[in-house]
Amino acid sequence: MTETAPGIVIMGAAGRMGRMLVQAVCDSDRARLAGAVVRAGHDWVGQDVGHAMGGPAMGVTVSDDPLEAMARAQAVIDFTTPETTLEVAHLAAQARAVHVIGTTGFDAGQIERLVPAARHSVQVRAGNMSLGVNLLTGLTKMVAAALEEGWDIEVVEAHHNRKADAPSGTALMLGEAAAEGRGVQLSEVADRGRDGITGARVEGRIGFSAIRGGDIVGEHDVIFAGQGERIVLRHMATDRMIFARGAVRAALWGQGRSPGHYDMIDVLGLER
Repeated sequence: MTETAPGIVIMGAAGRMGRMLVQAVCDSDRARLAGAVVRAGHDWVGQDVGHAMGGPAMGVTVSDDPLEAMARAQAVIDFTTPETTLEVAHLAAQARAVHVIGTTGFDAGQIERLVPAARHSVQVRAGNMSLGVNLLTGLTKMVAAALEEGWDIEVVEAHHNRKADAPSGTALMLGEAAAEGRGVQLSEVADRGRDGITGARVEGRIGFSAIRGGDIVGEHDVIFAGQGERIVLRHMATDRMIFARGAVRAALWGQGRSPGHYDMIDVLGLER
């Protein structure tokens, strides 16, 4: 890989997703690994990231200083936590680096706090970086727009037992697509948990259910249930590398773009 290829920094490099992102960048013939960042005090700090991962040297020393790492990069990929991502967004704006955000679990206030950084840098944020899920998102919007409100919409997602947030970012993205198809705000029609005597389902609501268990990578169903018939749209992920490869694609796509907020629909060139 030549030195002219865009340099990419990986945040949270020691995590499960971080390691896959490191590998995805190294596997790409269009990008180079410019930095690997972990939290302060982590035992990877100062090691070659390849050695830390149990493999051959990659020529990149693990750091706990994201700003220093971004000074020699054109993009940063970030699958960490909402608070860490907010800090990285500010630093990416300073460095004018493309910021690819795969972090989930943001609340509305945190999403608003990302906006100022996007005035100075390219920010690509998506609840899911895979091609298949983003196609599913488009289909969900289309089906929701075509069906009457009498069709009930439920989003069911399943993930591994270590996932910290629910519903998943992908489930919420699908819910947003369904709400947009119906011309409503998801915040006004979402049912994000049911327990006890809940009464009959309210027409027009969009329901969410979350399953956590084992090593499930990610499964999402959007169920449209009518009288006497159902439509089920499904995506099943079996390899997390699809998310890593999608994130690298987004980092490369962002090179030379005008500052602003984008998502994977933009990256993939899909119609809205």
